[in-house]
Amino acid sequence: MPTPDMLAAYWTGPEMAANGIILLNLIGALLLGLLVGYERSYHGRAAGMRTYGMVCMASAALTIIGGYPGLWYGAHAGPLIVADPTRIIQGVVTGIGFLGAGVIMREGFNISGLTTAASIWASSVIGILVGIGFYLAAMGLAFLASMIMIYLHRIEACLPSRHAVAIMMRFKKDFTPVEATLRRVALERGYEIAGGTLAIGAVGGAQEWRFVALALSRKSGATLSALADELARFDGIDSFQLSHARN
Repeated sequence: MPTPDMLAAYWTGPEMAANGIILLNLIGALLLGLLVGYERSYHGRAAGMRTYGMVCMASAALTIIGGYPGLWYGAHAGPLIVADPTRIIQGVVTGIGFLGAGVIMREGFNISGLTTAASIWASSVIGILVGIGFYLAAMGLAFLASMIMIYLHRIEACLPSRHAVAIMMRFKKDFTPVEATLRRVALERGYEIAGGTLAIGAVGGAQEWRFVALALSRKSGATLSALADELARFDGIDSFQLSHARN
């Protein structure tokens, strides 16, 4: 049966001061998490401001409580409680890995959600930095993460690059495709089949080919609409699917 003195121990001066510091850290971590999450929310991603804010705030909470083991349980735990902040940090990072995996989706050669998963992981690290008192570093990481997601694609657009197209072609049952012919046709249209991406299967007795076509240069390669129009007029193809290969 708890006594009034035991209950009062949770409201002592040191306990209240520690709670105040923790609350201020949580508010700061929440604001930084919302900053990073706004970019994802603005672009319609599955994980938005609420996800990032809660991840960052919870990471800060788990980290900062490791700094006050002497005040746990109203300071009644005594010397039995030994906190290791490094193990807490390890647990936070491991747990966030499962959350990040939940936003990664794969469809054929297309992988989406990698940037969101990486930024969720960064949000947890921001919370950890706040929790251990590295406030300037936490603000710097939040700023850099936001700038990477907002502006880095513009820098990438200025660098030499080649776009890629994920292609699925299902041929008619009486048609037998030839790989050499396929590669030649791709070159004539400004593409090459990326090495190691060709996958061949059969559906209902008809062959199905999947591969990634990589443009020969930044300006080469027919558009998706032009490729779709040409494939639709080819007698040997029963159905097809085109999409920009992305990650």
